Amino acid sequence: MSPRYDAVVFDLLTALVDSWTLWDGVAGSEEEGRRWRGRYLQLTYGADRYRPYEDLVAEAAALEGVSPKKVEDLVTRWDSLQGWPEAAGVLAQLDGKVRTAVVTNCSEELGPRAANSLHHGFDVFVTSERAGFYKPRPEPYRLALAELGTDPARTLFVAGSKFDIPGAGGVGMPVWWHNRIGMDRGDLPEPLAERPTLDSLPGDVLG
Repeated sequence: MSPRYDAVVFDLLTALVDSWTLWDGVAGSEEEGRRWRGRYLQLTYGADRYRPYEDLVAEAAALEGVSPKKVEDLVTRWDSLQGWPEAAGVLAQLDGKVRTAVVTNCSEELGPRAANSLHHGFDVFVTSERAGFYKPRPEPYRLALAELGTDPARTLFVAGSKFDIPGAGGVGMPVWWHNRIGMDRGDLPEPLAERPTLDSLPGDVLG
């Protein structure tokens, strides 16, 4: 049987990599980590053109009363990021069967460092810095599609953030939502699938 899709594009920092644990650990508690990261996401989604990722992280920290030292610690400890337990195995199952890509709201420096633990060679790797805009604006998704050379309808997007649902969906990509921490979708569009882990993804892609 042929795969249902020609390519699978992943969000990186939530769909494939457990970035929550790092933010919470650096902040000192889950409560402070989620508040800091929530403010960072607010700034990101409100941004127009790309502003340095680290600047937005620092600005969010200042607004939430998080010390500048913790901002430095987050970047210093970036290489400790790990993929979700099943992520590397899922990517291995897709390897050679469909093309794979990343679209991440990250810098050119930090994006590849975050992906190191996955031990996977992506066909296309798009950062918000290279695209010039942050998701969920259409430019990062469209850049990945252009470099893959695939039809949006035949390119599955694996979301980590719920805002990737209208973002990737808005450029014509079906969206599979890895909702690891049980976020409330609110009034956003319903994705093609919503799963608590990545385990069932290969079956949904390969048929």
